[in-house]
Amino acid sequence: MDAEDLALLLPPATLAALADAWLQEDCPGLNYTALVTGAAPSQAALWAKSPGVLAGRPFFDAIFAQLKCEVSWSLPEGSKLVPVAKVAEVRGPAHCLLLGERVALNTLARCSGVASAAAAAVEAARGTGWTGRVAGTRKTTPGFRLVEKYGLLVGGADSHRYDLGGLLMVKDNHVVAAGGVEKAVQAAWRAANFTLKVEVECSSLQEAVEAAQAGADLVLLDNFRPEELHLTAAALKAQFPSVGVEASGGITLGNLPQFCGPHIDVISLGMLTQAAQALDFSLKLFAEGTTPAPHTAGPEAEEDDTGRGIPWFARNPRG
Repeated sequence: MDAEDLALLLPPATLAALADAWLQEDCPGLNYTALVTGAAPSQAALWAKSPGVLAGRPFFDAIFAQLKCEVSWSLPEGSKLVPVAKVAEVRGPAHCLLLGERVALNTLARCSGVASAAAAAVEAARGTGWTGRVAGTRKTTPGFRLVEKYGLLVGGADSHRYDLGGLLMVKDNHVVAAGGVEKAVQAAWRAANFTLKVEVECSSLQEAVEAAQAGADLVLLDNFRPEELHLTAAALKAQFPSVGVEASGGITLGNLPQFCGPHIDVISLGMLTQAAQALDFSLKLFAEGTTPAPHTAGPEAEEDDTGRGIPWFARNPRG
């Protein structure tokens, strides 16, 4: 699916509500710096300063729409970023541009980081010739799940179930509470409606066979070593060829290719959302009629005439 079309998945009312909540979090009261900048019409350029995949345009747009600012994009969603690249321009009252700046940058940076990790995982898997699905998990940041699940999709991965209602997944704790795999699956089927599939987390071939016999649609082989995983999946598929097999647990970008195999249908990685590194973006105002240029100097330290860095707290000391 074209990354540009993925924005259609996001309900406008939900985008507006999220943007409003984020802005309220950052400025719930008086915005004193608005008196510094004023409300004159202004413009700012958005710069990408690290490589990766651009993701999160709809959220960025929604934040500035709440502030009556307009965003014009230079690059489409899903673009591969080569720094330093101009990504967009934002126009509106100066105090509104700066009120939305950090919230919008945080959202775009995080979403793009997830998309970049997802794209790297998909590339690693496809490099082995494997044609299954690379997926995320429900290990997302509280309150930020929609952004991270969307980022997975832009990166080419599967978002997996969005919430507890998207798939009836019987985990190890459910099995213990129910009194065994068979009882847990039977209870799941009594609870499930006809639109839901049942997946069971298993730690051995015996549990996987028991789950399949009880009627599980999918089996999650969790925390298996690669060689053990492939033997177990092959044995299970030999008896139950229609049962889907998902591998998860301890999988990283580095070892992902070892988990790809002909009997594995899905490989899910919690690190795509839990450990994704946010991309670096900046938003810089520029004067009307001038050509915006990226700022290359970092804010953390200046150089004195000896070449040694001066920490920010030691600059221009007051007497």
